[in-house]
This record gives sequence, structure tokens and C-alpha cells, in this order.
Amino acid sequence: MAHGAQKRAIVFIANGTEEMEAVITIDVLRRAGIQVLVLAVEISAGHVVCSRGVKLVPDAYLGDDSVKITTYDAVVIPGGAEGAAMLSENPQVRSILADFYAQKKLVAAVCAGSLAIKAAGIQTKVSQPLRLTSHPSVKDQLEHDFLYKDERVVVDGNLVTSRGPGTTFEFALKLVSILAGDDKRNEVATPMMLA
Repeated sequence: MAHGAQKRAIVFIANGTEEMEAVITIDVLRRAGIQVLVLAVEISAGHVVCSRGVKLVPDAYLGDDSVKITTYDAVVIPGGAEGAAMLSENPQVRSILADFYAQKKLVAAVCAGSLAIKAAGIQTKVSQPLRLTSHPSVKDQLEHDFLYKDERVVVDGNLVTSRGPGTTFEFALKLVSILAGDDKRNEVATPMMLA
């Protein structure tokens, strides 16, 4: 992936999204100079309520005509059982994931968010099983359709997956490496005491 122009990423959120996975990813990408759009799938009281009660205010809502989805380079699905289910069930989210994957744009998911990858049918578009990981609690829903790996972060082409809140810094830094290069990854990781 070329590192010239400023990269842009969408991070989807919904009621029940795992807040650490969403916020850590958003923050690390923004520290790397990646333009992040926090995109909610439902319009509610101006915010979503995450899995542990933290309220997040999205930048926009899916269906907002001012959001030009095709201008983004990456899409990220955080976990959280309820939030991942809501994202997996949304036909627009599934279509965006499938389109980004087909266009060789970065598609990423952490924890139960990997269920959205399956819901999008990405695994049916390839000749070899895709390598993927998730939170262990949803492994049984994924291991028959993917080459499941019990690893902290798994990269298979333009698909990046991870396991849960405790692996999210590694996940987000891998996204930075892919989108902006290893030098930028190191620049971001060092002051956060992750280098």
C-alpha cells in the first residue's frame, strides 16, 4: 500500500461496541496522521452507548449523504458482542466490507468484529481459506469458514484481525504500519511506551 497521500479510515461503532477497541484504534490511527471517521450505524441520542456504558459521539451516521465512503482507504470493525452483531446484521456495513476487500483496501476487525467479516461473505470470494482470528468466545462461529489462528494479530493480504481489548494496541499499530509505514508506526509507538 503506497504511503504518499494522507490515508483515511472509517471506524464503525454501534450500541454495544467494545469501547477500548474502538477508542484505542481511533486514537492510534489519529496519532499517526490518518484521518479517521467514526461512523455510527444507528441514529440515537447523538451518541452510542458502548458495552461498558461509555458514550461515544460519532463524527457521522451511516447514510449521511456527505460521507463519501469510496474515498476511504480502510474500514475497521471493533468488537463487543452487541455492537458486532448490529454491525454484522447491517446490509450497508456488509456491502462496504465486501467492496473494500474486493478493491484491495484495508479491512480490519477485532474481537467479535470478525463476525462481520463472515457476514460480508469475504471468505466466499477467495480460492484459499483466509487466515483470521477473533475473541475466543466466537471462534466456533468462524473456524469452519476461515483458517482460524490463535494469534494476537493476523494479517492475510488486506485483511487484518485481532483478539480483544488487550491486543488492540498491537492491532492498531499494525494498521499504522500498513497504511503509513513502519517509521510512522515506530514514531507513534515510542512516546506511548509501546516500542
